[in-house]
Amino acid sequence: MSRLSQVFTPKDREFFDLFEESAGNMVRAADLLDRMLGTFPDNAGLARDILICEQEGDRITHDVIHRINATFVTPIDREDILLLASALDDVVDFTEEVSDYLGLYKIEAPMEQAQRMAHILVQATRQIAEAMPRMRDFGDISHFTVEVNRLENDGDRVVREAIASLFDAGIDPMIVIRWKDIFERLEDAIDACERVANVLEGIVIKNA
Repeated sequence: MSRLSQVFTPKDREFFDLFEESAGNMVRAADLLDRMLGTFPDNAGLARDILICEQEGDRITHDVIHRINATFVTPIDREDILLLASALDDVVDFTEEVSDYLGLYKIEAPMEQAQRMAHILVQATRQIAEAMPRMRDFGDISHFTVEVNRLENDGDRVVREAIASLFDAGIDPMIVIRWKDIFERLEDAIDACERVANVLEGIVIKNA
């Protein structure tokens, strides 16, 4: 390798550290929501911990942007760095919105489908967290991305069943509206996991 090419070889690996930190934060938020919905409202106080995760996600995203501005040569394209950081942050944002809605809407007990969706979200975030270290050498992550896509399909099926059940059971219209919002935010969080998986797959293909 020539001396000139060595100068322009991306050496800054801190981005990958931040991505792994963000993925870990995402898993923690999903785990907390899963626990929260498991015995809600007994552990409604976990909403505060989820909010802390959301704030931590914002901090990591800010660190990524700061690092981009301070780095001459990045290990992957700058637009891909921003896209991945934003997608990871979206998962946590939607997760926090679910916990926030549970309190705002004064939900008294969780619906079984919401518990199932929260568990799907946990599984999807764990797949992403396991894939993330392989980004350092752009290794094969197809096993993880395929599983995230499968989980997203499961989430779609559960949310369709959940919303249908709201209208089938003669439930008070205000309760229907509240739970529909909650289900849609859960679906958004799972969909955001799929977007992360798609971004990761695109980065690997581009850099392998």
